[in-house]
Amino acid sequence: MSIVRDTPLPQAGKAVGIDTLGMTMRFGSFTALNDVSINIPAGSFHALLGENGAGKSTLVKCIMGFYHATSGSLSVDGREVAVNSPRDAAGYGLGMVYQHFTLVPSLTGAENLVISRAEVPAVVNWAKERRDLEAFMERMPFKIPLERPVSELAAGEKQKLEIVKQLYLGRSFIVLDEPTSVLTPAEADEMLGLVRGMTERGELTVLMISHKFHEVTKFADAVSILRRGKLVGSGKVGELSTSDMAAMMIGDIKLAELDARTPIGERAPLVLTVKDAKAPDRSGLKRIEIDRLSVRSGEILGIAGISGNGQKELTEILAGQRPLEAGTVSVKGSRYGATRPETRQYNVRFIPEEPLQNACAPKMTVSDNLAFRTFDLKAGGGDAIWLSKGKMRKRAADLIADFKVRTASSASPIAALSGGNVQRAVLARELTGDVDLLIVSNPCFGLDFSAVADIRARIMKARNAGTAVLLLSEDLDELLEMSDRIMVISEGKLVYETPARGADIGVIGAHMAGHH
Repeated sequence: MSIVRDTPLPQAGKAVGIDTLGMTMRFGSFTALNDVSINIPAGSFHALLGENGAGKSTLVKCIMGFYHATSGSLSVDGREVAVNSPRDAAGYGLGMVYQHFTLVPSLTGAENLVISRAEVPAVVNWAKERRDLEAFMERMPFKIPLERPVSELAAGEKQKLEIVKQLYLGRSFIVLDEPTSVLTPAEADEMLGLVRGMTERGELTVLMISHKFHEVTKFADAVSILRRGKLVGSGKVGELSTSDMAAMMIGDIKLAELDARTPIGERAPLVLTVKDAKAPDRSGLKRIEIDRLSVRSGEILGIAGISGNGQKELTEILAGQRPLEAGTVSVKGSRYGATRPETRQYNVRFIPEEPLQNACAPKMTVSDNLAFRTFDLKAGGGDAIWLSKGKMRKRAADLIADFKVRTASSASPIAALSGGNVQRAVLARELTGDVDLLIVSNPCFGLDFSAVADIRARIMKARNAGTAVLLLSEDLDELLEMSDRIMVISEGKLVYETPARGADIGVIGAHMAGHH
């Protein structure tokens, strides 16, 4: 198999190392990257850590030629090179696997590989291509069915195919951007273990962006940590504790500690009960069937599952956005239909995923968004006739201070806030006042370390005050850290239940992957 290239590639199957020297990137007066020098030797597995906005993506985009650094240089195998475009980067054997898949779902794995080449013949000789691919795959540690459409592959197989695509194109240095965000624990361990094996054999060099400390400590040799555009620490993984890494990432900010978990009372009343619920899924081709789900006062029930297995439909049922074909949802023993009067009567609050799209009016002000629950109520609880803008502003100021929402002004549009601050604002609105039931979906997805710790502490505080919490999350670490019980959802059904303390991650992962 021949791949046409403009520049000579390093020898196939031989890792290359890179160095950035004084890499700086300015956007106008804003310095996104400030004098960053990192050494990544050939055949190493290097982790890049930092909060959102720390400069990780900017550094990677400078290495890969998406950005042209304001100053500084890049060396490949000790030789300074000019990388002005992703094509230049490819010429030196540098490739990237993105957080979201870039494969064409309707094409097979083989077709995706062939069309990814720089030059593809007008008429493809498929007999020859398949022979070449077979020979190529024999050298790969990954086993993937290349004849199946990508849409039929599991998430772990798609992620492996993305990596195989880079190797097929001759890349010998690969950036992995949050590579396990859509994988089960078993898939993540297998995939990273195989990649690690390739680095140990000197076939590949890896730079992995990750938020998951356990992945860094298990698979990486060394780590570099960015904060506010600067390199603040680096070293061998074995010589740094996770608390050392966290301290470097966050600096002097005091993290909110998770409250000590108070035990659930033996007679804690049932708050939420779902029984024999049936509804169509989003495609209309399958059904979601929840035989029984219950959450008690002062308990966090975590729902684990790979994206697309019915979590969204379950939250829509509980939010009154998806009608049931059969079954019941009850709150405090009464039938519940999620109307506005019922949410008030039973003190039910809801924090959906992607809150800016699903729990806010983006163009309205922070103050208006914080008032959505209370703008039509008088102080005594009766219906208000007139809006009191002054009271809304005063309430917003109190909530912004209490929940540490960083905003230029309460009059700013809420869309102008960072993701973590939008989430804090929604939490401020939903967790203020009496809350008997809190339904939360992926509350920390895409947020940085300090925002995650703060938000988890707020949810734990509500739980300790007696709130029943239903926590849906694709982050198994989050569920194990937060939950009292965990249930696994797979193909629209709850298939497994375990206490969180002492839970077997392998068993949870197997049920998430459908092996039950």
